[in-house]
Amino acid sequence: MGENGAAKNQIFDLSIDVLPQGGSKCFDDDGRLKRTGTVWTASAHIITAVIGSGVLSLAWATAQLGWIAGPTVMFLFSFVTYYTSTLLAACYRSGDPVNGKRNYTYMDAVRSNLGGFKVKICGWVQYLNLFGVAIGYTIASAISMMAIKRSNCFHASGGKDPCHMNSNPYMIAFGVAEIIFSQIPDFDQLWWLSIVAAVMSFTYSTIGLGLGIAKVAETGKFRGSLTGISVGTVTQTQKIWRSFQALGDIAFAYSYSLILIEIQDTLKAPPSESKTMKNATLISVGVTTLFYMLCGCMGYAAFGDMSPGNLLTGFGFYNPFWLLDIANAAIVIHLVGAYQVYCQPLFAFIEKKAAEKFPDSEFITKDIKIPILGFGSFKLNLFRLVWRTAFVISTTLISMLLPFFNDIVGLLGALGFWPLTVYFPVEMYISQKKIPKWSTRWLCLQILSVACLIITIAAAAGSIAGVVLDLKSYKPFSTGY
Repeated sequence: MGENGAAKNQIFDLSIDVLPQGGSKCFDDDGRLKRTGTVWTASAHIITAVIGSGVLSLAWATAQLGWIAGPTVMFLFSFVTYYTSTLLAACYRSGDPVNGKRNYTYMDAVRSNLGGFKVKICGWVQYLNLFGVAIGYTIASAISMMAIKRSNCFHASGGKDPCHMNSNPYMIAFGVAEIIFSQIPDFDQLWWLSIVAAVMSFTYSTIGLGLGIAKVAETGKFRGSLTGISVGTVTQTQKIWRSFQALGDIAFAYSYSLILIEIQDTLKAPPSESKTMKNATLISVGVTTLFYMLCGCMGYAAFGDMSPGNLLTGFGFYNPFWLLDIANAAIVIHLVGAYQVYCQPLFAFIEKKAAEKFPDSEFITKDIKIPILGFGSFKLNLFRLVWRTAFVISTTLISMLLPFFNDIVGLLGALGFWPLTVYFPVEMYISQKKIPKWSTRWLCLQILSVACLIITIAAAAGSIAGVVLDLKSYKPFSTGY
């Protein structure tokens, strides 16, 4: 939140005393402007956040696990995500579920329910995860830009030219675009961005699904086997590692608990926010799971063991080439916006900390007004310029060093899944509802948490093994396709 947001909150903080309990016509009980969100807006936000580039690796993940385990694992992840999200939704207010103190962010909820050292751990995991997502998005967008170039080159040469190209220029181009966008303060508050992202993600996911169905119709048979990729195509150990990595890929495709509380903070009451949020979670996880099952299973049915790591760029499809170009362009547009939505909270956090630590430094606090013709003036802050640019450059450099889409996605999914989607929601819920130790409910929640921890460790190990394998045949900064 930029200065305007902070200033608004201060004004409201002054007016809290005057408001009756339960708010007034214009303000809520915490003195902020009346919230207007409904089940539908919350569902739209969640779907936008969830259906991202993760959907493209699902056919590959299904191919590692096979027709039985693949859909079963997807269903299990969706159930765990739904259940722990309802636990997290119950922690939006501390104390009383209707009139208790509101927590505005995930960190606030951890602070008021668990406190102490756990808040620091949560902060580190959360911000590291955001940093990782930025790297994952840079790699994915470069791969899609290259896919557009390659499909046009293939089309022009009639498939004779292998069209080799280096990924670096595309990653740098994405980085430059992000440096420009990251200078816009409050970029994540732009409501139209969410709508554009939602339209784009549905566009490319639907094209992927449609091409999968068309391919199955064309060959007239469902490929794939009950147990997944056969030993022979890969070795026995590779099969085990890749199955573990597939778990991470599927976990990444479901991760949105990071922003659940922020979405819940937009909802109007009554009915109580946690009730509305439970319904929104049910709708959105349901829609997402259906969509994932279709994309993952149709992709697997189309390609069988040969399912590419990224459905739209693995060149399982060559024609119609213009349709692939549209899908890949949609991925790039979506990722440019999604990168900002994920990174702006991190930018704001660091800038706030810096301003608290050095309140007298002009470099950090002073805004320089730059007049822009026809747009009024733009406030340029030197610290923001330097820090955000440095952040984008570092994510771009790491992406150029480690351009392995599947492994990175699996690792991110694994690292974020247990702490943020399972451990903290379960612990906060136990603390909020004062569930006694060793009671049946307490035991069930802990068993769920430990089971998910084991899955996370397995998925992380699988992804690290994948990165190690990739590094054997790899030269820094010279990855091409």
